[in-house]
Amino acid sequence: MDVPTEATPGDEGRGLGRRPVLRAALAAGVALPVALMGVPALARTVGEAGGAPEPTPRCDDGDDPTPPQMEGPYFKPNSPRRTVMPDGPGTRLTVSGFVFGLACQPIADVLLDFWQADDNGVYDNTGFRFRGHQFTDARGAFTLSTIVPGLYPGRTRHVHVKVQAPGRPVLTTQLYFPNEPRNNTDSLFDPRLLMTVQDNGTSRTAAFDFVLAVPGTGPTTTTTTTSRPGGGTWAAGVDYAAGARVTHGGAAYACRQAHRAQVGWEPPNAPALWSAA
Repeated sequence: MDVPTEATPGDEGRGLGRRPVLRAALAAGVALPVALMGVPALARTVGEAGGAPEPTPRCDDGDDPTPPQMEGPYFKPNSPRRTVMPDGPGTRLTVSGFVFGLACQPIADVLLDFWQADDNGVYDNTGFRFRGHQFTDARGAFTLSTIVPGLYPGRTRHVHVKVQAPGRPVLTTQLYFPNEPRNNTDSLFDPRLLMTVQDNGTSRTAAFDFVLAVPGTGPTTTTTTTSRPGGGTWAAGVDYAAGARVTHGGAAYACRQAHRAQVGWEPPNAPALWSAA
């Protein structure tokens, strides 16, 4: 099967653009050529100033993974599992991409928890409007259907996300839109977190690939207990395997997905990770 290709910055004179080939091969279900395993996995190709950004991170050269950013004051645990946010006023936005490890291998069953402001720049702090989590599929792919978030004082447009590979720590970060005037004045804005965005008339599509500090795709086996709030056997800092049983707050729970526990993801607050036993 032929894989569509395009040139990427820095590939001029060297033939096919390798990064688009990697993403296209995953999307088409084609086996990944060994020669492509050492190329950057980021979907974006153009920086905020119009030039080529530094290709951070490369999957195999020891650079930092996708940079973290602050959680902010509006995160809520216990979001519903969904890939489509409820309809509401605003321009529809579809965000898609892949989650890779440091070896450029896609990672399945990664938990992505998204939250954002509505079209008026307001977060729903009483319910879960424009909040939801999902898992990457067997190809390491995800898709989110939502709206372009509105602006509020002090910030440029952005989408919050927590990303956690099975048995690994949580990456908390934010995704940004190119060519936004407030990008230049937002103290948190990071051009490495720019999505590749395309206007489609009445809607927009965006792409971003996360690279996590995961050398392989298997869960870790290290167990480190750091916090045990709420009583019971559940503890933050522990790597739980799927099927593990714990107690918390007088109730019993079974682990639904291998993960490293953290404060804020206690079993009652994380139905994506725990079910009542």
